[in-house]
Amino acid sequence: MKDILTITDPVRISFIEALLKDAGIIYAIRDGHMADLLGQQNGLFPRRLAVEDDAVMQAERVLRSAEQWYDE
Repeated sequence: MKDILTITDPVRISFIEALLKDAGIIYAIRDGHMADLLGQQNGLFPRRLAVEDDAVMQAERVLRSAEQWYDE
């Protein structure tokens, strides 16, 4: 799997997850437990969005079309 975005906003993460699920893209949210443990406001441990290596281009297209292709 390859990391493609870093995200701190939990609402945005939910939106991106919905987009990827609808597109049938397998993904993983990394560092979610650490971010939850330390709280959302600190920004020290943003979540990392990872997709399978062969789905990176498809995920980029889906997220660009929804204007979500940017790091926080």
